[in-house]
Amino acid sequence: MPLRLAVRDISFFERPVTFARPFRFGAVVINATPQAFVRVEVEVEGRGTATGASAEFLVPKWFDKRPHLAPEQTVEELRRSLLIARGIYLAHSGFETAFGLHAACIGAQIEACAREDIPPLAAAYGPAEIDKAILDALLRCTGASFFDGMADNIAGVDARLSRDLGDDDVSRFLAGRKRLERVAIRHTVGMDDKVEGEGGVADIRENAGARYFKLKVNGDPAHDADRLIRIGNELAMLSYDYRVTLDANEQYADLTALNALVEQLDRDVALQTIAQKLLYIEQPMPRDITRQSPLGALARRDFIVDEADDSYDAFPVARALGYRGISSKSCKGIYKSIINATRAARWSAAGEKCFIAGEDLTCQAGLAVQQDLALGALIGVTHAERNGHHYVDGFSDTPATEAEAFIAGHPDLYVRDGNKVRLAIHDGDLLTGSLTTPGFATATHPDWSAMSPLAQPTARIPLEKAV
Repeated sequence: MPLRLAVRDISFFERPVTFARPFRFGAVVINATPQAFVRVEVEVEGRGTATGASAEFLVPKWFDKRPHLAPEQTVEELRRSLLIARGIYLAHSGFETAFGLHAACIGAQIEACAREDIPPLAAAYGPAEIDKAILDALLRCTGASFFDGMADNIAGVDARLSRDLGDDDVSRFLAGRKRLERVAIRHTVGMDDKVEGEGGVADIRENAGARYFKLKVNGDPAHDADRLIRIGNELAMLSYDYRVTLDANEQYADLTALNALVEQLDRDVALQTIAQKLLYIEQPMPRDITRQSPLGALARRDFIVDEADDSYDAFPVARALGYRGISSKSCKGIYKSIINATRAARWSAAGEKCFIAGEDLTCQAGLAVQQDLALGALIGVTHAERNGHHYVDGFSDTPATEAEAFIAGHPDLYVRDGNKVRLAIHDGDLLTGSLTTPGFATATHPDWSAMSPLAQPTARIPLEKAV
């Protein structure tokens, strides 16, 4: 049964994270980026007070890829998104369900960010992180796990933001969910990652025994085809079966370029190794071009949207264009993922192939990876992209005492490797058993004293006022 709460305080922190290797996707290369942390204090009606937490990287040039912006400017957008959302959430002083509070704030958030020329995807980042921390606090206050709490719809998720659904659709979907005990990792092969030989895509020390691979492509059909042939030759040497997905991160300029790639996948014998294992192609074209470009005959392949998922209407719009799926990322909003998973289940039950995929914007070990993993295990994501174990060295710059607290609370999720604590991958899978602790998938909170306050960005000047 939904409970009502009031948010009493919201605090932001951040910590630098240095990558173990460059991560190149789309037009950006990341070697380091801050991780943002959110701490909230809530009062649950009739139950008392509790503290909740969440975390997520402040990733440059993903939420907003506009070329005139420097990477740091797009990180500043995310900090502004958090701060704007804090003001809007704290302005609601009365008791409301967790989802009701989100629904009451998201429209004002999008509008306030638009006045600073912050696009909807970046605007949603602030509420996404605050919502996770609020849910953590709510669950802790009641002693419920994420999975039990959401099965009872403790957050009060309904269809008010999704006009194509009814409230009963959402409640039935949540009531029928059973936690996936294992979620397979999908190992990312970035554009700068080594392909052949030692340290390459087929090296078990590099891919952690993954049975799923996410292959980045750069928008040049000829270049991408050549690289996919090389990757296919390496993966063919694996002693077990595997599947792949392709992710263009908006790099294919239009349908003509995309058709050139798909034609090669369909006809080039050298690409059959990859083509036969391909599950779907993710966000091939820029988000604006996507909305104007029905896939037509290209829909013979399965496509999903990711960066184009910037509103509660994005999945129905994409479906009408020929897309079969959409990504779940907790940095885009846990409630939107639940709504989209409800849609996919409803449409599929009517005989149409629709699905929700698990993608990861480098969730770091600890809060971020645990909450995103739990979300996927709730909504039925059987394999999910995981980047943190690959591009970051364990808990990286996290204090050792904090890493020790996480391995103590989640011994099935982490393993000790010398003086490092790392994500524990079991035959290519992550285990979810310890995520059933009270709260949002975490038995412990980070060491707040070991972080800096969120860096204070300056408000952006709207473009029309800057000229």
